[in-house]
Parts: sequence; C-alpha cells; structure tokens
Amino acid sequence: MRRSLSLRARVAIVSALSAAVVIVAIGAAIAVFLRVNGSEQIDRTLDSVTVAVPPGVVFDPVATEPAVPLEPATPSEPAVVLPGAVAGDAIRTESTSGIAVRTRDIAIPDEPGAFIALTVPEDPLTRAIRQQQVAVAIAAVFAIAAAGGLGWLLAGRAVRPLRLLADATHDIGDDPRAARPSVRGAREAEDLSEAIGHMLDRIAAAQKRTEEALGSARDFASVSAHELRTPLTSMRTDLEVLSTMRLTGEQRAEILTDLLGTQRQVETTLADLERLAVGELSEAADHEELDLTELVDRCVQAAQRTHPDLDISFSAAEPVVVRGIPTGLRLVLDNAITNSVRHGGADRVLVAVRTNADGTAVLTVDDDGAGVPEAERTSVFERFVRGAGSAAEGSGLGLALVAQQAALHGGTVELVDSPIGGVRLELTLPQQSR
Repeated sequence: MRRSLSLRARVAIVSALSAAVVIVAIGAAIAVFLRVNGSEQIDRTLDSVTVAVPPGVVFDPVATEPAVPLEPATPSEPAVVLPGAVAGDAIRTESTSGIAVRTRDIAIPDEPGAFIALTVPEDPLTRAIRQQQVAVAIAAVFAIAAAGGLGWLLAGRAVRPLRLLADATHDIGDDPRAARPSVRGAREAEDLSEAIGHMLDRIAAAQKRTEEALGSARDFASVSAHELRTPLTSMRTDLEVLSTMRLTGEQRAEILTDLLGTQRQVETTLADLERLAVGELSEAADHEELDLTELVDRCVQAAQRTHPDLDISFSAAEPVVVRGIPTGLRLVLDNAITNSVRHGGADRVLVAVRTNADGTAVLTVDDDGAGVPEAERTSVFERFVRGAGSAAEGSGLGLALVAQQAALHGGTVELVDSPIGGVRLELTLPQQSR
C-alpha cells in the first residue's frame, strides 16, 4: 500500500505554498503600484511644464504642420513659426510613429486658442517596470524555496518527539505490560504518549480479564465433566437395563422415574453452569441504576405464581436505588426462594429490603424451613457443594450463583438464623445515591 507523505514533508509543502500565495499577492500589488506610480510620475512631469514665448517667435494660427519644440530666435536666424493646435484632453496616451507616448497640450501665453503638444515616450517606463517585475519574480522564487527549506528544517525538529514516540511504541512489541513510552518536547507528543499509555493499560486489563475468563472456563470444564459424569453414567446404566433386561411394569416405571430425575439434574446443572459463565463474562457496562424495591416486588409476584402453595410476602420501607445487573439480582432472589422450598421444605418466606445507617442496601430472604447447619453456612456458597439436607436433584450451584452475583455487585452475602425459624439469606449491596 502506498505510504502517505510524512508530516515533515507536509509542513514544508504548506510553508512553500503559503509563501507562494503571500508573495504572489505582494508581487501583483507591487506590479500595479509600479505601473500606476510610473504613469503618475510622467503625468506630474507633464504637469510641471510651462511655456514662455521668447522675443522674435511668431505664431501662425492657420499652420497645419505638427508642433515643434520652441527655440529662441537669434539675430542670425529667422524666427520660428509655431503651428496652430487644438486642445484635447489634458493628459492622454497616443501613438506616434508606432511608439506609445503620454501627451499634454500646453496653452501658449498671450495667444488665445494656441497650444503646444508635449509628449513623453512610455517605452522606457515599460522597460523599467518589466525589469523590476522580473527582479521581483526572481526574488519570489528564492523566497518560496527558502520558505520550503526552512519549513523542512523546522518541521524536522518539531516532529522529532513524534518520531521518538513511534520508535518507542514499536519497541513495545506484543507485551502491553512493557515499559510505557514517555516522550517530551511537544504537547501533542506528550498527550499522544499519555493516550498510548492509557490504551496499553486498558489492553493489559482486558488481557488479564481474558486470561481469568479462560482459566475459569478451564476450571468449569474440568469440574463440570467431573460432576456430570456420575448422573450421565447413571442414565446410561438405566438405559442399558431397559434395553437388555426383561422387567416388570413396576420395575420399568421405577427405572424411568430415576432416569427422568437424573435427566432433570443434568439439565439443571447445565443451566446453572451457563448462568455462571454469563456472570464471569459480565462487565461494568452491564450495570445500570435501578430501584431494588421495585425489582424485588416483581420477583416476589412471579414467585407466587411459580409456587402457589408457598406463603410469600414482601416488605420495604422506601425505594432503594442501587447500581447493578437486573437479571443478576433477580437470579439471587429466585435461587434463594427456590432453595427455601426445594431444600429447606419451607411453607413461608418473607422478603424484605431496607437501608442501613451506613447507606448500604440490604436484601433479606427468611424462611421457616429446616435451615442450614452453622458449619455448612460458608461452604455451601462454593461450586458443586451441597448441604446435608439438600435434595438429590440439586446441582450444587444455586448458592454459588448467589455468591458470584454478590461479588459482581461489590457486595456480600451470608446465611444466618432466621427470626421465623429457618435460615436467612442476607445480601448487602452498596447503595447508589440519587
């Protein structure tokens, strides 16, 4: 691909063009001035001429020959007879024998209606102006060349910081964590150096997040393969029994029930793994300002439809504004309610939102179920860890998802004793001021 002109060359060209425009304008003005000034000088010369008729000069008003210069009469010479003339314009340009002249009619004293035509040739003036114009043109060419040369030299010093910055950037290579280029000497180069530094910082941060995501994905793949191996093996065994053995109707129904339960467990595990992966890839741009009270109210109404036999209520004193991911906060509440019903056997759930004195927002989910032993209240937030009373179809990822969302929102989550008999899940989030 054809490379563009360097900044140094562009500055030199622009300097030469700018000088050319200025010099051409000045040259044109000088040429006009020389022409006008020369003509004015000739006119002033013609205006300064006066006529005095010496003794012995006779004027013949009827003569038709061209006017001749006045000469004084001498005793040995006859008197000069001046031809008559008719006054024209005061000063005018005429052609005499193919030569352009400036002409002025001068009145003869004491001779009414008599004039002498005084002429001055314009050729010397034209030649002088032409010579001066040539001199100006030559000087203009040298001035334009000098402007271009000076532009090239000065631009070389001006763009030197940019050249150093380009060389330093090339040396960074593929490692964005290498030493940042630092160039001084021009504000633009310094600003560009800082911008490149910020860009490299962002690239390094994105690379770090990518590496962390890849590491997390590898861990997911390893753990998921381990966790899914058991239910998939069980499903294969059930299918082999169904296809190879003679079974009674009761035995077949039992195996099918076990097979369906295992299939649901695999499906739940895969869905929770997907949610975990989505959470790992979330960024700050996914967060938005929202009313936690309104969001929880909608979640509770949806839970009432999902669990029609559950007594669930919601209380909140006032709107609580936070900055977060709406789907992530819904996931926290849905998992908390589902765990209370599925693993705790709860009949009643109380959801509340409040604001602490330090400005943090708190979401609590209380149930009257079997609760969680105090020794397990920390470990159950780890992936694929099930409590002692967990149902068999659980994936072991429900509370891990809750812990992940708490971390993504810059908050904390814990399990404590509930005042209504079971366990309380308490999520604390930084509050977004209005």
